[in-house]
Amino acid sequence: MTSRDLPRPSVVILVADGVRPDTLAAAMDGGALPALAQLRTEGGLHRVTTVFPSVTGPAYAPFLMGRYPGPIGLPALRWFDRQRTVTAFPDYTRSYVGSEMRKIDRDLDPTAPTIFELATPSLAALSVIGRGLTPSQREGNSLAFALRAARTHFSGNVRGWLDIDRDIGAIIARRIAAERPPFTFCALTGIDKSSHAYGHGSPFVVDAMKIVDETAAQIRRDAERDGRWATMQLWIVSDHGHSPVRDHDDLASLFRSWKLGVRAHPWVLAPGHDIGVMVSGNAMAHLYFDLRTAPLRPWNALPNKWEAFATRVLERPSVDLMLLPLGTGISEIRSSDRGTARIVEHEGRFSYRPLSGDPLGVGAHESLSATDAFDATVDSDYPDAIVQIAKLLGSPRSGEMILSAARNWDFRGKWEPIPHVSSHGALHRDHMMVPLLLNRAASRAPRRTVDIMPSALAALGIALPSGLDGTSYF
Repeated sequence: MTSRDLPRPSVVILVADGVRPDTLAAAMDGGALPALAQLRTEGGLHRVTTVFPSVTGPAYAPFLMGRYPGPIGLPALRWFDRQRTVTAFPDYTRSYVGSEMRKIDRDLDPTAPTIFELATPSLAALSVIGRGLTPSQREGNSLAFALRAARTHFSGNVRGWLDIDRDIGAIIARRIAAERPPFTFCALTGIDKSSHAYGHGSPFVVDAMKIVDETAAQIRRDAERDGRWATMQLWIVSDHGHSPVRDHDDLASLFRSWKLGVRAHPWVLAPGHDIGVMVSGNAMAHLYFDLRTAPLRPWNALPNKWEAFATRVLERPSVDLMLLPLGTGISEIRSSDRGTARIVEHEGRFSYRPLSGDPLGVGAHESLSATDAFDATVDSDYPDAIVQIAKLLGSPRSGEMILSAARNWDFRGKWEPIPHVSSHGALHRDHMMVPLLLNRAASRAPRRTVDIMPSALAALGIALPSGLDGTSYF
């Protein structure tokens, strides 16, 4: 068979939502995931960094757009629209948990293309980003499925999520075999739901990983049977990690006890204009101050009263890092016990300057490229934090203060149908490092999830658009 006889290239990405690299590797080593173990032998298992916030939704932007989420309009799972440009009166908030998920495509920068718009016709399942897809190309986007998902979510039925994964995986495998799309993206969320409810080491997590394995095995069998496997890329990746939670410092309740008027989900219409509390994951939060005023993005432009508030917040055992935007390209990092430092981004280069301490524990660095900044932090407890902080705090939709939770803590104690015993969203290593399993060897070691979209385009022979944050590993 000559190269002209081979089927056209295709890329299939399965998102094992919330799986950690060590959990996935241990399950493969233990024989629970034979199909994925075979892919590892043939291609390789890599550890890469996701984005901050390490939360489903924002963390899909790298896979599908090759961009960091903040600068393209997706600062978190929940946010407050201080500029009042895309949300509506009276609350001016956005939450992609529930019905507003359908608004995520319109909230994204229209000049940043999705891979669905470039590799047509694509196929997707349970993708929160869908711009470029027709309704028939989106599995899990019907009213019937929405009702099923809502019932499963609000009843706290973890087994129900595994049933959804099994059904979605089987449907996607059948459609890939029948339609042969150039690009397929399928998210399987059972690992994340099981981790939140029972912990990442739970047998439920193993069951959810087995569904990912079964889906990959079926896709491969079909492709081998009809001769497509030689030109198919099959990748498994996660959007974030997980770590145990022992205590919840519910920020909305806390600040109300401090006699502040709070706007927070789900009660965004309640009176309160002092502070907006937008939690994601639930181990990170954007805080917005003086909600009736015009935009006051730089921290040093806020009234002095909020400095005393910052001191009080930083004393909380739940708070690991406090992040403050000081101006264009300048961010401040505070830790209660490790001091203060600043990050400066200028013309695509990054500097990390300890002031009263070294909160990231990586030492001083000047004028690093994005690659060098990755290398300087990847082995620390805050991998890729220099770049990730700079990018998120540079977003005009980010809060005037961002909190990253301490280990064993998160920031939301109410309104979760599944009580969280494990969370994510923070800058910690357990949240930021994710697996990337490839069925073919990469030309260079992948670094970040933003590398996935340009790599998929390269594998498909599609020209890369300008403005991508990632680079191809092929």
